[in-house]
Amino acid sequence: MSHSNLHIVVRLHRWRLKHLSERGFITILSIVVGILAGVAAVIIKNTVWLTQRLVHSLVASNEVVNYLYFALPVVGILVAILVVKYVVRSEVRHGIPNVLHSISKRKGRIRPHNLYSSIITSSLTVGFGGSVGLEGPTVATGTAWGSRLASAFRLNYKNTILMLACACAGAMAAIFKAPIAAIVFAVEVIMIDLTVFSLVPLLLASATAVVTSYLFLGQDVLYPFEVIETFDLADLPYYILLGIVAGFVSVYFTKMYMFFSDQFDKLKNNKIRLVVGGIGLGILIFIFPPLYGEGYESINECLAGDLQYLFDNSIFYSYQEEMWMAMFLLAAVILLKIVATSLTFGAGGVGGIFAPTLFMGVNTGMLFAQIINWMGIRQISTHNFALIGMAGLIAGVLHAPLTGIFLIADISGGYQLFVPLMFTATFAFLIVRAFTPNSVYHIQLARRKELLTHDKDANVLRMMEVKELIETDFEVLSPDATLRDLTVAISRNHRNLFPVVNTEGFLVGMVKMDDVRKMIFDHDLYDKVKISELMYMPEYHIDPNDNMEVVANKFETSGRYNLAVIEDGKYIGFVSRAKAFTRYRKKIIDFSHV
Repeated sequence: MSHSNLHIVVRLHRWRLKHLSERGFITILSIVVGILAGVAAVIIKNTVWLTQRLVHSLVASNEVVNYLYFALPVVGILVAILVVKYVVRSEVRHGIPNVLHSISKRKGRIRPHNLYSSIITSSLTVGFGGSVGLEGPTVATGTAWGSRLASAFRLNYKNTILMLACACAGAMAAIFKAPIAAIVFAVEVIMIDLTVFSLVPLLLASATAVVTSYLFLGQDVLYPFEVIETFDLADLPYYILLGIVAGFVSVYFTKMYMFFSDQFDKLKNNKIRLVVGGIGLGILIFIFPPLYGEGYESINECLAGDLQYLFDNSIFYSYQEEMWMAMFLLAAVILLKIVATSLTFGAGGVGGIFAPTLFMGVNTGMLFAQIINWMGIRQISTHNFALIGMAGLIAGVLHAPLTGIFLIADISGGYQLFVPLMFTATFAFLIVRAFTPNSVYHIQLARRKELLTHDKDANVLRMMEVKELIETDFEVLSPDATLRDLTVAISRNHRNLFPVVNTEGFLVGMVKMDDVRKMIFDHDLYDKVKISELMYMPEYHIDPNDNMEVVANKFETSGRYNLAVIEDGKYIGFVSRAKAFTRYRKKIIDFSHV
């Protein structure tokens, strides 16, 4: 921030402290965050649209269009990688996991490059046909601005997290033009508690972002749908069965996503990752063109009941009149969409998984309805089941059943299908929870024990770090020292524990005051007794990289009031139960009113 800008912020900060209450200022700031999130959505959508127009104009007149589509996603990913390497010069993390990580481990601070990096890299990735979505990058950009404002106005932790939640809600509201669903998404996925304090800012940010989106993108929803056939109670068993199917598809989505993530993590060379991911993605798109891009147009065609998107520019075009082939292709794109998405990420592309989730959901619902109708058991609405299949996958993949229900209800323009939405989303969520306790947004953070949940106690422990609790004012003794040296150390230190460290810095034992209390009054022993004869090796110790849940368990199990901190055998200091508890209480106060 330049000196002049800093001066303006400081003056504004002083003015607001004098004239505005905290809640009043947060209310105003939430509106600003909503506008910024809405503008971010507008910029990303228009940038992708312009990129796609440019790409399509270059290939439209080419007779080998399919072969170009084979290569185009790789080109976009390559350019995105070069932008990251030479322009951004820092890793561009996937949108929503990046926000969750910043809340968990960075006190809500998001790196400044996220103000623009996700816009550029995701536009290149998706604009050239990468099989990912734009929701994650939009959220990443919006929350980066929210974090920037929070930092500029020196907001405390609880208000910083609230600004991130407002930006997240605003970004989702601007994309889908569904403000209520966006707030629910912030509560379910970002895991902010919906309190009286947070409700008004979230509502204002979401509403402001929607209005911003209306001004620039019009009032048409992203996935327009009109309910023609209302809910029939006789269809309820099929909606429940769809929820179960969607749950298992969600399990498949999560398992495949993590499998490919793990495999690409093993490839340390970025060139190899690009080649492997790019070739795999190109082959899939060449055989199954619906996997190209985020799938926005394909979703709308499917919702309209038009399955022509499965055959356009495809090697299966001559079979377009065959329903069995349409059902085969529906199954293929459902199973392969997450593969294409994972290959896009693995190759180095930037995007989100929300759009692939919707794509798999709409095709799952359509295939389910087609199979039921083909079997002749009952004729059900392919349109309604395609729509509600999207809610099932959102509930399953994102572990966000309420988001699925409210988003799809908003998309359909009303709540005529609210009951089947509830049943499908609920059963999908129940199935997926039985197999995968964390969503794809949360699973990697959960693996590292960095995931924040609605459990405040666990959250506060995860926000604390061993390194900030280490105390080093303990008298260190040599194993060759004598009882006389210990008495000198006791006289100048208030501690009752004395670490024994050798010349290489390794902890070889400890001496406890209670064990030598009687001996220190016997002067005849001062030069006869060695420290090595008095010391013991502690059963429990702490690694500086341990998370605080592990530390708390060690305190409880050992019954000790101080635990040594040892890294690779070398002594660093101690963590005391009293200091850990004091820090915990301070953080719980800061956190509990978010």
